[in-house]
Amino acid sequence: MLKGNQVDLLINGSDTFDSIFQAIDEAEDYILVQFFIIRNDGTGDELKKRLVRKAEEGVKVYVLMDDIGCLDLDGNYVEELKDAGIDARFFMDFSGKSNRFQLNFRNHRKIVVVDGKKAFIGGHNVGDEYLGKHPVHTPWRDTHVVLEGPIVKAIQIPFVEDWKWATDELLEDLDWTIDLSEDFAGEMEAICLASGPADPVPTCEMFFLSAINEAEKRIWISSPYFVPDSAVVMALQLAAIRGVDVRVIIPENSDSTLVQLSSYSYFKSLEETGVQIYRYTQGFLHQKVMLVDEKIATVGSANFDNRSFNLNFEVTAIVSDAGFASEVESMLLEDFENSVEVDPDVLDGKSKWFNLKVQLARMLAPIQ
Repeated sequence: MLKGNQVDLLINGSDTFDSIFQAIDEAEDYILVQFFIIRNDGTGDELKKRLVRKAEEGVKVYVLMDDIGCLDLDGNYVEELKDAGIDARFFMDFSGKSNRFQLNFRNHRKIVVVDGKKAFIGGHNVGDEYLGKHPVHTPWRDTHVVLEGPIVKAIQIPFVEDWKWATDELLEDLDWTIDLSEDFAGEMEAICLASGPADPVPTCEMFFLSAINEAEKRIWISSPYFVPDSAVVMALQLAAIRGVDVRVIIPENSDSTLVQLSSYSYFKSLEETGVQIYRYTQGFLHQKVMLVDEKIATVGSANFDNRSFNLNFEVTAIVSDAGFASEVESMLLEDFENSVEVDPDVLDGKSKWFNLKVQLARMLAPIQ
């Protein structure tokens, strides 16, 4: 854990983009921007305008996007960035080196770093739906964090590694110094967990398994996509059996039919051991948050599914601080109030055809 940090919650799109845009406007040296999805809509246009303005002022701007997530992005959008002097790249160029990876591997990270002083990590991509403007999945419930202190330098590392992979270029003009008099922004301890399919071990899943296994009082998990493997399911069951308060909150209505069907297959076996599962009913829940005991909280891009644990490139902020954990607790308690607890026998009231679809969806869990 790195000491001397300040981490603040950014709840929902308005707070998140207001904070990111303000930081961009205040940039003096460089800006690093990485998202799974960037849309050419009002929110995307606002990001582009601000980045172009800073580039024209002489600030170095680097933008990294996932090819799959940005399939619908208008090519003119990227050209406008490049015309302004912004170095904008896609993570995987399918005509080149990336053939060592499969199409299934996606860069799901959401990172913004400004001047090596301030960083943003969380669940929001860049698009109007994250401001509650989706025609179906609205309002949009999501969470980001803004971080200051030595942890920001650690967050730069996965961006630099991804940039090297995508471009075969090393970013050498970033600020890596830590000034004890200037960079210590608070009293919080934090660490950046960057994980992906190139790791020699399944880093992401191992962290979450460790956190679940070591929990003593509670494990509260919020994820839009809940399709865990057997190891995670068993860890949650064991935690509940030993008396830990285990709660999972997922959307009432998912934006993925396959994921929603799969989630039904977990309810009975988990709830029989004391795990409480809730469905968020006041819009679409997209945040990726975990609270462990009274001090540890995580916010990032990783969902509770095999894709995030083993297939995607993800980034998660892990914070050890009682005050921050208390803020996350208050946020999640409000989410629980806007949810309904799932009946463990819910499938008993469904048709045989529906139950068959659930079982078929569960068989595809490893790639969801």
